[in-house]
Amino acid sequence: MLSATAILALAFVLGAAFGLLCARTRFCTLGAVADIVLMEDWRRMGMWLLAIAVAIAGSAALHAAGFIDLDKTIYRTPKLLWAAHLVGGLTFGVGMALASGCAGKTLILIGSGSIKALIVFLALCAGALMSMYGILSVLRIRVLNALSLPMPGGSDLPALLTGFGVPASAALAIAAGGLVIALLAFIFLRAGRLSAEQLAGGAGAGLLVVAGWLLSGHFGYVAEDPDTLQEAFLATHSGRMESLSFVAGQAGLMSLLTQWSDNSQHPDFAIAVALGVVAGSAVHALATGSFRWEGFHDLEDSVHHLLGGVLMGFGAVTALGCSIGQGISGVSTLALGSLLTLPAIISGAAATLVWQLRRAD
Repeated sequence: MLSATAILALAFVLGAAFGLLCARTRFCTLGAVADIVLMEDWRRMGMWLLAIAVAIAGSAALHAAGFIDLDKTIYRTPKLLWAAHLVGGLTFGVGMALASGCAGKTLILIGSGSIKALIVFLALCAGALMSMYGILSVLRIRVLNALSLPMPGGSDLPALLTGFGVPASAALAIAAGGLVIALLAFIFLRAGRLSAEQLAGGAGAGLLVVAGWLLSGHFGYVAEDPDTLQEAFLATHSGRMESLSFVAGQAGLMSLLTQWSDNSQHPDFAIAVALGVVAGSAVHALATGSFRWEGFHDLEDSVHHLLGGVLMGFGAVTALGCSIGQGISGVSTLALGSLLTLPAIISGAAATLVWQLRRAD
């Protein structure tokens, strides 16, 4: 077990590695969707799907070996919040397209000098905090979360297979192996041959998600916290093990900065990862000479990005994660909610990109 300080330091390094990787390889959720919509080019989507495949394989291997317990994440729950996942995912996808990138991309753009992205960050934090504690939480909790399906055996693929008679000892391997094979086959058949850089980007992003689980779920695990006498995961805000996810980190950073004198506010895993992404992106931008100050083009551009930020904040809180938090980290746990959220995010983004394209014509 590592100390909380060491967990935070390594989480920052993890985020910095992700920021560097994305900036170097152009790993981007919106970019992958846009390439398909605008050019029918599936290669960046292939890179993104490769990240999911690697994350699933690595996370399942760690779980099977006893290093982590995927049941101790926010994604595997005793009930399936299907409406929240679908509405939150669609909303996040729309916001992602309006704001020129997902929550992770926003951090990367901030590191490369985008004032526009900094404003999106502020709008995203406002949307997230209103959805956690404010007026938007009423819609989230009383309406969307009320529409759910009880899943007493667990809301994940292995649990679902077990319910259909598959032995528990084999359910994880069948679910993870089947998804990984399907993803790799789709990449090969649809995206074609990926470049070395794209292979590195996809595999690297997936491995960083696995590293996040190992860091918080194994090295940060305490069987009995001396203060609460219960198990704990050091430095995580949720009290569960965490990996890469960016809206919670941005909202947490805003809370920390605006309530600094409140002794209950502390840096956490997600905040450290988010700050690391900005730092990693900044290092890449400065090293390659690509650092550029960027502002809004006009009033419409400003409105779209502000609205997009708020929608991403609401969508991610409602769906329990962003395009990385649910789309890769969540899917790597084989949670059914994540498997609902991911296509909803992609659909919302694709529909918004088509609308923007038609308006431009």
